[in-house]
Amino acid sequence: MTATGEQTQPAVTTAERTVSAIFKEKEQVDNVIRRLLDRGVSRDDISVIGKNFHSETKIAGFLTKKDVILGGLKQGAIFGSLFGSALGLLTGVGVLFVPFVGTLVAAGPIGAALLGAATGAIAGSAGAGLASALATLGMPEDKATIYQTRIEAGDFMVGVEVPANKSGEIQLLLESAGGEEVHINETPLPRFGKGQIEDPSHLSPEIRSHLSEDAQRLFVANYNRELAQSGDESKAEHHAWDVVREQFEQDENGIWSKSKMTV
Repeated sequence: MTATGEQTQPAVTTAERTVSAIFKEKEQVDNVIRRLLDRGVSRDDISVIGKNFHSETKIAGFLTKKDVILGGLKQGAIFGSLFGSALGLLTGVGVLFVPFVGTLVAAGPIGAALLGAATGAIAGSAGAGLASALATLGMPEDKATIYQTRIEAGDFMVGVEVPANKSGEIQLLLESAGGEEVHINETPLPRFGKGQIEDPSHLSPEIRSHLSEDAQRLFVANYNRELAQSGDESKAEHHAWDVVREQFEQDENGIWSKSKMTV
């Protein structure tokens, strides 16, 4: 048995569908995340979107927990309360500014997927909004519009990627936890490959959005070099960020673009 009172289950693997729902309260989100983890769903396959996880601090761009750990950005204070909840158990926490909706917290793989949706339109292009991005990711437009309206009003979206034969079980779990507007998408969220990075365009959006083109090339070269030596992707990523910080400074938008190297 676990702290939430549910029987621990074997890990759920092979994401094939995305089951999503809307929740009205943060406490419901915290509870459903813990229940999903207890049920064997990987933290890599759980996503949350919401407006009311943080203060009204205005933030542009995408932040990750790694940014805070590495000291790459200054707005890390907002994450203190996030990491004290079940949200902090997920693989990543980011902050996105979405046109027509405002500043959102996006935890889990949904943040990278949203930033990459419609070739990055979600990052701030005129006319883009959460509904259009969700539709790009496979949600019907009418359902995506409902989700945007509910999230804009302060509700929260939870998405869970599961094997096809587990989608009904997870749907029932979300509904029993208070989930509304439950939807099953026939595909999981897009993922970014592991191993050697062939080209800067293959960087995940939350990394690429913080780097100039020169910094992207430097990141890729040092990531690949360290990965070849150690075989450890986490170590390679930290090394690549360290090299970027040694050779670049951030501009006013938080992009690592100002070279420290003198000619």
